Amino acid sequence: MLRTEDELIHASQNGDRQAFGELYDVYAEKLYTFIYYKTSQRETAEDLTSIVFMKALRNLKKYTQTEQGSFAGWLYAIARNTVIDHYRSIRPNDSIDDAFDLPSHAHIMEDTEHHLQLEKIQTYLKSLPSIKRDIILMRVWQELPYKTIAAAVGKTEDNCKMMYSRSIKELRLALTSILILTLMYLPHLSSPYGS
Repeated sequence: MLRTEDELIHASQNGDRQAFGELYDVYAEKLYTFIYYKTSQRETAEDLTSIVFMKALRNLKKYTQTEQGSFAGWLYAIARNTVIDHYRSIRPNDSIDDAFDLPSHAHIMEDTEHHLQLEKIQTYLKSLPSIKRDIILMRVWQELPYKTIAAAVGKTEDNCKMMYSRSIKELRLALTSILILTLMYLPHLSSPYGS
């Protein structure tokens, strides 16, 4: 018989390791992907994902939905903090807000135009505060609901929606401006019919 997430959480809190294994199976890949977007290194993302689940297991008895929100949001909050701790340990004097990279070698983007668009998006995202980047990552790449995102970043759902909406509008404007400037400065090609 399949158990609901709440049943799995409750069983895990009572020491059922198999139930926690089922929760791991549901969230491991999603959290790995989120962490990978923030580190761009597979081995680091694998290590940090393991650390997230060790922290979750160690603190599971303290988890309550009324206190921490959704279980997914709680896990993502642990993941965010684990990435921040990781960057603090390797770059103690750097700003944590600078600890972000979309994988620049993404194999999805095959042609040059897509690579250029990805670079523009990366540049724009790097200019955002880390919380806005995380909201965009969780909403666009992870397809998480705002309720989960809000729990993960410690903001209200409405606040997350507003930050997401404004950031996406700014991105669209930035990309449109770059496109217009690029077209304005392209060398004028001579017409086959003469000028």
